[in-house]
Amino acid sequence: MSYPQEHKRKVVWYHSNMKKLDFIAIGDIVVDNFIRLEEAEVHCNINTDECTISMSWGDKIPFESSTPIAAVGNSPNAAVAAARLGLSTGMMTWMGSDRLGDDCMDVLTTEHIDTDLVNRGDKVPTNAHYVLWFRAERTILIKHNEFPYSFPDFQAPRTIYLSSLAPTAGIIHDELAKWLPEHPETKLVFQPGTFQIEVGKDVMAPIYKNTEVVACNKEEAERILERGPDDIKNLLRDMRALGPKIALITDGPNGAYVYDGNRTIKVPMYPDPRPPVDRTGAGDAFTATFAIALALGKPLDEAMLWGPINSMNVVQEVGAQKGLLTREVLEEHLRNAPEEFHITELD
Repeated sequence: MSYPQEHKRKVVWYHSNMKKLDFIAIGDIVVDNFIRLEEAEVHCNINTDECTISMSWGDKIPFESSTPIAAVGNSPNAAVAAARLGLSTGMMTWMGSDRLGDDCMDVLTTEHIDTDLVNRGDKVPTNAHYVLWFRAERTILIKHNEFPYSFPDFQAPRTIYLSSLAPTAGIIHDELAKWLPEHPETKLVFQPGTFQIEVGKDVMAPIYKNTEVVACNKEEAERILERGPDDIKNLLRDMRALGPKIALITDGPNGAYVYDGNRTIKVPMYPDPRPPVDRTGAGDAFTATFAIALALGKPLDEAMLWGPINSMNVVQEVGAQKGLLTREVLEEHLRNAPEEFHITELD
């Protein structure tokens, strides 16, 4: 693979992971600072449903609150979901030896996530993002710092969950593409992040062809496949044609769809008990919970019912992790689900 500004410097890992884990999440870790806006305007294009947020230029903008939340990001969110649902879980990530890094380590430890594959260095600070939170939606200011990425030795887990990494992390994709065929006991779940989408499906082809489950939302699928708006069944078919055995696409209030080469299944959203507080992490919760259910041996139909439940609860809290459920509570929601919450098999 060819990547811009790729780092291949040797780094020292503080531990040698000899544990056999169920689930290892690989990806960048972030501290999100939620800035609750009091004043803003939202403008939407009625033809495309695309919206922009605007504030006064050159002015002082009042805000209601600022809430930092440590140890988030697509892969850390998946790791927390897996740990709460009962899988032995580890995190492969990179952060600085700074206060924000300490905060992230505290969260991982509290969530009982193994940190042997966490690399901390003195030269690059921990990632910090800023979330402009207005009503139930958010716009995130992001920056992935350029860590000296490397791929360590570790015991093969049952599932690897790969998601958002910086543009300089090409070595991780290269080494993982070599590692996976040598460890067929490990299933890869790939939730492409921003850079992994932007670099293009051809560059990421070695990852796609070694993937068990690929998951994204409808707009991301269209970007990955380099096309405009398309029918969901076409997107599922063509995402699976990249190599994964299972393609999962979420479509906001329209629900989510999965295709395994034989069946196309749709599941609706789980009804919100109250209006959403913050939608951050809803997609991560769905994808991770679906993958975790499969790792726990659940059939495809049941795994699709698990995902919306965690998504529903996540949007009732600020941030992507506070609302993630334990297995006991999730299964209670499933038992008490309304009659209209069921899967539909599409022709």
